[in-house]
Amino acid sequence: MKDYEKLQKMIDESDNIVFFGGAGVSTESGIKDFRSKDGLYNMDFEYPAEVMLSNYMFFTNTEKFYEFYKKYMNSLEYKPNITHNYLKKLEDNGKLKAIITQNIDGLHQKAGSKNVLEVHGTTYTNHCLDCGKEYDAEYVFNSDGIPKCECGGIIKPDVVLYGEMLPECFIEAQEFIRNADLLIVAGTSLTVNPAAGLVGLFRGKHLVIINNDKTPYDSKAELVINDKLSNIFNKLKA
Repeated sequence: MKDYEKLQKMIDESDNIVFFGGAGVSTESGIKDFRSKDGLYNMDFEYPAEVMLSNYMFFTNTEKFYEFYKKYMNSLEYKPNITHNYLKKLEDNGKLKAIITQNIDGLHQKAGSKNVLEVHGTTYTNHCLDCGKEYDAEYVFNSDGIPKCECGGIIKPDVVLYGEMLPECFIEAQEFIRNADLLIVAGTSLTVNPAAGLVGLFRGKHLVIINNDKTPYDSKAELVINDKLSNIFNKLKA
């Protein structure tokens, strides 16, 4: 039996599925990931990408932060791919209970998925640090220089920057994983904690990991598939 056929059998037998995804879910939409050989962390910047996207950089050099953020975090023109679209169908059929994503690009919502827990935040909502007024992604990415509120305050993206706490939905994500009977982990190196540690909470029947490269949790999985996500999700029925 081929790997995708094994996964299909697990999906067919499960009615409480949770999907946990990382940057590899969106690379086939054209968005750069972080840790692959062509990812942001292996590109040559004035400071490492982790510093450019840090809480420290935002507050000490807001202009430099936004130069980097606007150039590399803008996903407004990108569209969902086969993985996002398949998960939407799986949710529509009542099998998929939650999508837990480390991505901030909003592509799951663009595909129509409803229960998406963004544990690293999102570029699509932003707020003024002074008055709290909310602004959309278009306002921020199309602004000149540092985006400012009508009150004059600096606008900050609702993205979890390096050095910041994870949002409240991280607790909810833990509960979904604890209660799942099938956990599909895809497109993530599982090296960034505390998000990667979510996999250790799984106590259900089937753990599946789909990723181009090996992960630290491969030995705990029932099924490990090292392949492009589109090669797998293109063959599955929801």
